[in-house]
Amino acid sequence: MRLSRKSDYALRAVRHLSGLPKGKLASISAISEAELVPREFLAKILKDLTRSGLLVSYQGVTGGYRLTRAPKDITFLDVCEATDGPIHLSLCTEDPSRCGQSGKCNMHPFWEAQEKIFKTALGKQRFSKYRYPLKK
Repeated sequence: MRLSRKSDYALRAVRHLSGLPKGKLASISAISEAELVPREFLAKILKDLTRSGLLVSYQGVTGGYRLTRAPKDITFLDVCEATDGPIHLSLCTEDPSRCGQSGKCNMHPFWEAQEKIFKTALGKQRFSKYRYPLKK
């Protein structure tokens, strides 16, 4: 089990934006090059992050992206759920009615507990800890 490539790239993009000086913008090309993310895929990811309210975009020649909140206020969970939707480790935690074993399976409490641990861990990781100064 692993995070989607989309979430991985989104985390890299937000890390990149977290390292920018306050008020500075980063272009898709700059993020793509620095984080080794395919530009076309990154454009879709940045749209998702903008729609979710994590980023703001500015159009034009000098346009680009910036965070809407301080890096300390954005978690890995925020980013992953903005790109992939709610995180679930198994079908039974996502939609118990779709599981043929619902109501009689003794594994459900285990998956519920593991999902909570994983989401809690992602929710504790803030970008203020992972940002890095970018080369000029």
